[in-house]
Amino acid sequence: MTASPKPTTAEELRGAGLRVTAARVALLETVRAGDHLGVEAIASGVRDRVGHISLQAVYEALHALTAAGLVRRIEPAGSPARYEGRVGDNHHHLVCRSCGTVTDVECATGQAPCLTASNDHGFSIDEAEVIYWGLCPACSTRSS
Repeated sequence: MTASPKPTTAEELRGAGLRVTAARVALLETVRAGDHLGVEAIASGVRDRVGHISLQAVYEALHALTAAGLVRRIEPAGSPARYEGRVGDNHHHLVCRSCGTVTDVECATGQAPCLTASNDHGFSIDEAEVIYWGLCPACSTRSS
């Protein structure tokens, strides 16, 4: 038995009910190739691939891709939104207080949603968002 081939970016967009455009393909590929990118970095990556694109178009495409579950938006306190291509799991993040580097970290314990609320107030919880704050190795070395 052979594994089915991985869908193309265009096929993923169609499968999510989104119109396929060169800008959306470039944006999704830029986010997936990057590491917790901000909007400016994403816009730059898209421009490198397809030429001019407005920031407004980048924001609109990011909104559509996030709503479709193809990218994930994270918002560390005091930082602009970042986007990543790792979706479909309940991982968490480490954020450096000094340089702002963001790194993925697996669930704290057990199965998703990783943490059990002391009182769920009737909510059906399916995800927990945890952000660990500290200094990355490079910043820790500099501050020593």
